[in-house]
Amino acid sequence: MSQTIAPRFRTLMLLLMAVAGVLLAGAAPASAHAALTGSDPQQGAVVDKAPAQVSLTFSEQVAMSDDSLRVLDPKGNRVDAGKPANVSGTTYAVRLRSGLPDGTYTVAYQVVSADSHPVGGAYTFSIGAPSKTSAAVGDQTAGGGIVGGLYGIGRYVSYAGFVVLAGGAAFVLACWQRGSGVRAVQRLVVSGWVALTASTLALLLLRGSYTTSGKIGDVFDLTLLGQVLQTKTGAALVSRLLLLAAAALFVAVLFGEYQKRADDEKRDLTFGLAIGGTVVAVGLAASWAMSEHASTGLQPGIAMPVDVVHLLAVAAWLGGLVALLVALYRAPAETPVETAAVRRFSQVAFGSVLALVATGTYQSWRQVGSWSALTDTRYGQLLLVKVGLVALMVGVAWTSRRWTGRLAQTAAAKAPAKARAKVAATAGRNPGPDAKAGAGKPGTGKTETGKADGDKVKPGGKAAKGEAARRAAQLARQQAALDTARQKRLRDADPHRFGLRRSVLMEAGVAVVLLAVTTVLTQTEPGRTETEARTATSSAASSSSSSGVGAVTLDMPFDTGGKDGKGVVRIDIDPARVGGNELHIFSLGPNGRLRDITELKIAFTLAAKDLGPLPVNPDHVTTGHWVASGVQIPMAGDWQVAVTVRTSDIDQVTVTKNTQIG
Repeated sequence: MSQTIAPRFRTLMLLLMAVAGVLLAGAAPASAHAALTGSDPQQGAVVDKAPAQVSLTFSEQVAMSDDSLRVLDPKGNRVDAGKPANVSGTTYAVRLRSGLPDGTYTVAYQVVSADSHPVGGAYTFSIGAPSKTSAAVGDQTAGGGIVGGLYGIGRYVSYAGFVVLAGGAAFVLACWQRGSGVRAVQRLVVSGWVALTASTLALLLLRGSYTTSGKIGDVFDLTLLGQVLQTKTGAALVSRLLLLAAAALFVAVLFGEYQKRADDEKRDLTFGLAIGGTVVAVGLAASWAMSEHASTGLQPGIAMPVDVVHLLAVAAWLGGLVALLVALYRAPAETPVETAAVRRFSQVAFGSVLALVATGTYQSWRQVGSWSALTDTRYGQLLLVKVGLVALMVGVAWTSRRWTGRLAQTAAAKAPAKARAKVAATAGRNPGPDAKAGAGKPGTGKTETGKADGDKVKPGGKAAKGEAARRAAQLARQQAALDTARQKRLRDADPHRFGLRRSVLMEAGVAVVLLAVTTVLTQTEPGRTETEARTATSSAASSSSSSGVGAVTLDMPFDTGGKDGKGVVRIDIDPARVGGNELHIFSLGPNGRLRDITELKIAFTLAAKDLGPLPVNPDHVTTGHWVASGVQIPMAGDWQVAVTVRTSDIDQVTVTKNTQIG
């Protein structure tokens, strides 16, 4: 049975890792954690004369490099002069060259939000009148492409490495100290350290390209690496590497000097390792907390310690679970996992779950903010998936706890039988004095030395003795192998132990998927931030409309379901009042670039007054740009704007959005 279980274990673990990889590969690039809430000139605006500068306003403060804000003329040449600067609060501006001719200009931006994630996009405005433009802002989306994919994989491996390193070591110290001498457990913890170290180095190299060009050739650019080292994320990664050096010393002592000592000599060293290991683990967890979601937004002084506790609880539960799984499947027969060790881990896991519930509740409130954001934002939806996976793990863990109880009862029942067998074996090895008296066997003519009377040592006696010793050693090895195989068969034949191994394997499989979802969650814009950005954008548009300056801007995502069927239709309504209005319609691809579509139709409906739909037929003026002049809005109200987009002969969709006009 053991020979079939091992391949099954490897197959299941590879399958679970593949599921996690699919989750990561299918995840979109990091969403915009800082949203663009305003600009001057506004999106799609037509200004009479060239502005002196272009300014962008975000929902939070961002980090900018020299090329974070670019302005391109209709031919695609840069017309910005100097470096972008923070002019006030969350508004950033770059100056323009003087004497710019009329035409359509493209503004491209790529910045880094306060929680370390890249944000990018582009829009257009015109001087004098719209014109054709050949400006290209590149195909790379912020945080996307090959570099973005590698960065996402690196993040997952770093989380997994930390969980295995910290949780595996905690399992050995707190639950199963004999495991420090088990080679399979040693390899597991060391592999966690290697994975975390390698992924941290990779993230440090990838970071510069990830937040700027997205080109694989820029990974080894020393200039970009120098810029990364001056950022909050760079400092966190370097700190993690330094702490990993201390973790290497901890692992060396745990699996070196510690495992050599007798059980009664381990107490002081256990205490020292526990203190040192806790300090290193807290420091490693803090390297995430100080550079990601917890470090920005609401209550960062509370959020960062809570995030550290949350990550440590995850490591203790999931990492200890993996260590237990390895021990159940890979521990040698002479060093099996004791029932007491499984029970101790059950207590550790229960405490970890309580910590996860408490810290997770606070994090959910902080990052989501409202019940509606749980279902209306991607972050909230992923959070619901994570909660479901945790609940599933708790259910499987309860099953494991039942198997542990049955295993303990079986062990207790077997203990008296083992004691009786030991007494009988001892009696057999120590016969009475009468038995010892007859040292020689009857009829052999041999004395106590086992030699027959009159026997003489032959000349070849030494060679014969050597051959006999080799045969004896070979027989001893064969007997040891047979004993080990017999013990393993007996262990695997125990239905309670087999049931425990199966339930723990299932629990570990759910843990792998849970870790993948958590990694994607850390790269997703928090629901509270997304909701606040939407509110800020709507308020800015409403304020602009009521003051009679600029245009109401509607961004309407669409997906026709066909090839290249995804994009955004942006509609600028100017002045968004009763009477004549001018519409500028832009078709943007997923990368923010203007692109043409096969057909575009617009209609206005005022449901409260049973007006409409009023069709609008815009004129195509340039790539991805349509204009409709003299569009009459007969009365004020909450108008529904319906846009029909066709990207091929058969792929078509209609999207709607409401806006206040007049």
